Amino acid sequence: MERFSRRRFLALAAALPAFGRPAFALSSSDETFLEDLSRRCFLFFWEQADAHSGFVLDRVRTDGTQTPGRSADVASVATTGFALTALCIGAARRWVDPNQIRERVRATLRFLAYNQQHEHGWYYHFVNRKSGDRAWRSELSTIDTALLLAGILTAQQCFADDAEIFQLARTLYERVDFAWMLDESTSLLRMGWLPESGFLRAEWTNYRENTILNILAIGSPTYPAPVRTWYAFERDPVRFGPYHYVGAGPLFTHQFPQAWLRLEGLRDGTPYGIDYFHNSAIATHAHRAFCLSLRSFYPAFSDNLWGVTPSDSDIGYIGWGNAFSRRDMDGTVVPCAAAGSLMFAPEICLPALHAMCDQFGEYIYGRYGFADAFQPVSLWVNPDVVGLDVGITLLSTENLRSGRVWDWFMRASGVQRAVSQVFHLSESESSL
Repeated sequence: MERFSRRRFLALAAALPAFGRPAFALSSSDETFLEDLSRRCFLFFWEQADAHSGFVLDRVRTDGTQTPGRSADVASVATTGFALTALCIGAARRWVDPNQIRERVRATLRFLAYNQQHEHGWYYHFVNRKSGDRAWRSELSTIDTALLLAGILTAQQCFADDAEIFQLARTLYERVDFAWMLDESTSLLRMGWLPESGFLRAEWTNYRENTILNILAIGSPTYPAPVRTWYAFERDPVRFGPYHYVGAGPLFTHQFPQAWLRLEGLRDGTPYGIDYFHNSAIATHAHRAFCLSLRSFYPAFSDNLWGVTPSDSDIGYIGWGNAFSRRDMDGTVVPCAAAGSLMFAPEICLPALHAMCDQFGEYIYGRYGFADAFQPVSLWVNPDVVGLDVGITLLSTENLRSGRVWDWFMRASGVQRAVSQVFHLSESESSL
């Protein structure tokens, strides 16, 4: 692979299509709806973060009150990565005084740099919102740390004129020891580490949400992983009717990394040569087609009522939504399945969100936007919103509307370094 060249990266960026692809004209009613949805999502991150630590609760009730029991004060570091990005969006759109937002970002980065427990720069998956103490004996999580880093680097570039924020973000990225989490025998990154037993056996063996982890690892200025790690995990092929793509995980596995990574118009090298943006658009269309194929089982599914990705159900949390698996499905609809793909396929996702809001809004649309999940036949509605779902809704919406999140994140030097080594411009793609 050729060495990192900022000139080459800028040339790639200049040749890419405009932000907000595929070309889609938002109507005035679309803009009004998305503005309202986005502001509600932002409010979650503004209200549910601790002002000192910056950590954001993993979930709360739809009215903004805390959940009872053991989840009451538990924050997620991945949700905090979404929160830092949400703050950037809020500042750009001036939903809150940008100076207040800047200070919230600064406080969060200071806490992470000087107070928060870490091992080799990696963070525990779940922590106490106020103290940052490890919660639930959770693991040091590579993917959750990567999503936190995505928010950190986004904030660095959004507030690039602030020397302290810029340097704090740089320090936090530079101290993450990616080489420590790399299994040299497989060239795969591990999923995590426990102080009681060491590295988890699980590794990132297939194409999932780990793509952003691998890019951050390759681009690290201090502890980089070799470029071969990008090609070490499998691209599991999926076929459903006319739809062919890679990545058999639920839709969020396509959405989370590309909420920050702008990969449209780029392909990686041999043997894959995949345009992952286009791949995720196909996955979204295929998922909708799969839902529609199940209407004899779940008659509420329709052209504009579809979407399943891991969520709560009326019997508890279920990791449903793997490609074309009916396992555990009961007709529940998860709004962030469509919302998180707005940036890939607005032509099918936006009508779905309009329909959910129009038909069920009095039950499912509240202070922070859509509830986590609902059952359109029984009218069971999850009493909670989940931070990750709120986050992917906000970031995907903003990328559709302005491309800002992609713009900020892709300016980071480490990201440019990795993208320059892994990707090149793709040929024009055929339509879906």
